[in-house]
Amino acid sequence: MKKLVLLWFALFLNKVYSQSTNDILNLLIANKTVTQEQDDSLRADAAIKQQDAESNKKSFPATAARSIQFAGYTQFRYQAFDENTKRDGFDIRRARLDVKGNFTPYFSYRLQADFAGSPKLMDAYAEIKLNDYLNFTVGQFKIPFSMENLAALTKFELIDFSQAVDALVARGNDVIKNQNGRDIGIQLGGTLVRSGNNPVVEYRLGVFNGSGINIADTANDAKDIAARLIVSPLKAISLGASYYNGWGKAVKPDAEFAGRSQARNRFGLEASYTTSRLSLKSEYIQGIDGKTKKAGWYVWAGYYLIPQKLQVVLKYDTFDKNTEKSDNISINYVAGLNYNFNNWSRIQAFYILREEEGPSVNNNQISVQYQIGF
Repeated sequence: MKKLVLLWFALFLNKVYSQSTNDILNLLIANKTVTQEQDDSLRADAAIKQQDAESNKKSFPATAARSIQFAGYTQFRYQAFDENTKRDGFDIRRARLDVKGNFTPYFSYRLQADFAGSPKLMDAYAEIKLNDYLNFTVGQFKIPFSMENLAALTKFELIDFSQAVDALVARGNDVIKNQNGRDIGIQLGGTLVRSGNNPVVEYRLGVFNGSGINIADTANDAKDIAARLIVSPLKAISLGASYYNGWGKAVKPDAEFAGRSQARNRFGLEASYTTSRLSLKSEYIQGIDGKTKKAGWYVWAGYYLIPQKLQVVLKYDTFDKNTEKSDNISINYVAGLNYNFNNWSRIQAFYILREEEGPSVNNNQISVQYQIGF
């Protein structure tokens, strides 16, 4: 009991007077308050408590001119393909470092880079938060279009994006190539209506180059317009619409657009229902590239078999790459599991069964992805 009291006293002095535990114990020995044997025991106990405190820290201080936060994550993936022209194997899908900070309660910034493959700048923007309903974002960031495009990838319940999102929201199969759903521009947004701490009506309105990340406008002097409106009548329910009007210098344009820009317009609707265990999400997106009309939609359901740990996900995903022609529709049936080890580490395993109109192609696949972050 005496040892515990002395240890408490030493730690109390340490906290109040900002002295080290060693200095305090040396003082107690000099005044013959504790014996050498008690001193050795107290030092050992203090060292163990300090190690426990360090191991349980959630954040660590960094020396910087302004407030700054470091975060990042890596996604390590294995893919197995039925298609003969593709090879099974491992890859580092994403390896991102994220830096955020606040200069004042009204001014913040973010820098995010991806080092997987060729290093590239993902986000580089500043935010000016005047009030709930009037915020400005300036720089390079995600286009305010599509619920799935705006999802945080560290919490994304699926491994791959839906076909319509991949083709129509500046990602892998878009005519402007893969821009990771981002562009350079300026955005106005905020919350128009609240119910307590919950947003009821939110909006985003942005003007962008229309060419993608780290690229000056290559289409023409006209800028692209993006808008998104989200209504949440209940905490668990969200309904939204997105609109995009712009121009793109397509990689493979129709003959009449060769050498110049072509129309690149999109429209989307979305809905979600989310509770602690059940998630239901759906989205419809249509677009036009030049004179080619495209459309697709998906619906998926997720349920936690073990709360916040083990989640099962089922998805139906369909896309028509040219609505004015037949035999263009492709359908993906997706089934998978997510297991969260903790807030910063998880593993995902999914199987995709693909069906296409027209010639049959054996292109089903299995994907397993492990994520670790800090």
